[in-house]
Amino acid sequence: MITVHHLETSRSQRVLWLLEELGVPYDIKFYKRNPVTRLAPPELKAVHPLGKSPVIVDDGQTVAESAVIIEHLADRYGAQAQGDLAHLQPAKGTPEYAESRFWMHYAEGSLMPWLVMKLVFLAIPNQPMPFFVKPIARKMCEQVRGKLVDPNLSAAFTFMEKHLATHTWFAGDDLTVADFQMSFAVEAAMSRGADAAKYPQLAAYKARMVARPAYQRALAKGGPVVMG
Repeated sequence: MITVHHLETSRSQRVLWLLEELGVPYDIKFYKRNPVTRLAPPELKAVHPLGKSPVIVDDGQTVAESAVIIEHLADRYGAQAQGDLAHLQPAKGTPEYAESRFWMHYAEGSLMPWLVMKLVFLAIPNQPMPFFVKPIARKMCEQVRGKLVDPNLSAAFTFMEKHLATHTWFAGDDLTVADFQMSFAVEAAMSRGADAAKYPQLAAYKARMVARPAYQRALAKGGPVVMG
């Protein structure tokens, strides 16, 4: 039995989705964020020294980091996948394999840092501080968002929009590991500035994703995906 150490509104939601798609039984151990800092609780450090989520324990083996967990599950349980999950791991040397590898790395290497920065610079002005500091903090955050964060996010959204205009899923016509890795980033993007009217392909991709029964089951078990 697999145990998923699941932090609310976190990247571990994509692990639940993959497990539901694969039909692999698992247990969930829930963790709540600190209501003030929104950080993970210290109890997660007892599972893994970094104290982050997701982490799974599979047959006594502790596995951390989303991409590593996804690849571990695909390696160990993907052979039984059928239907539109039959190409979960594309064959090496194919265009789908190259696309899958790219998006597996792009999710956390390029896209998520900007999405996290967006969240941080939106949150800073709302933190407790002396009243005379708040206008300065708000102005500084607006400057950083306007000159650095938002332009980079706009470029990322446009890049994904153009790609999804010719791809059903990120690596082609079939679901692959890349879609599970990208799922949280897509959710975060659509909640932090990717206007559905401006990026209809990205919005349509999210709609395809969330309409899947396995995704709905994961959502029911794990709760909301991104912080409000």
